[in-house]
Amino acid sequence: MKISLYLLLIIVLSSSCYCQKGNYKNYTQKLESIIKEKEIDTNNLVFAIDKSDYKLSILIDTVILKEYPVVFGKNPLDDKLMQGDNCTPEGIFIMNSKYPHKKWSKFIWINYPTKDSWNKHTTAIQLGKIPQNAKIGGEIGIHGVPDKMDFIIDIRYNWTLGCISMKNKDVEEIYQYINKKSLIVITR
Repeated sequence: MKISLYLLLIIVLSSSCYCQKGNYKNYTQKLESIIKEKEIDTNNLVFAIDKSDYKLSILIDTVILKEYPVVFGKNPLDDKLMQGDNCTPEGIFIMNSKYPHKKWSKFIWINYPTKDSWNKHTTAIQLGKIPQNAKIGGEIGIHGVPDKMDFIIDIRYNWTLGCISMKNKDVEEIYQYINKKSLIVITR
């Protein structure tokens, strides 16, 4: 019964989503090897997330070291304006903290909402795009997927409430390199 439900879920999700396509630079190489080979100061890494390309790229200056497939909130392309809109925020962030997560492997909590996020939220209220009593939300992060569910990244299923989700092995790999000095840039 459990296997049948699992297969049914795969079929349903596959038919309703686009599969991850394209190449991911150095995806089969270990990030640790790339960093050692190039003698990189990990305090200068930038984690660039492109919502249009469904990629998280790790850069040093303007050089892409490695890319990973990712998925987003259920509304993957719009910018987050309020709690409950299922959008992933856009802007420049840093890490608040990181910790193991019992459901999603690891959780890297970003500092959303920023001052820029608050400005967008307030402007959206003033323009009538969101309700006057809308809350901005929070607890946005980069995390893995439930155990044995890495395939939802492959089929590009946007399932979060606004977070960035990666395969568990991928979030575990970047986890040790992201710190409070790392820039996390999210664009559309």
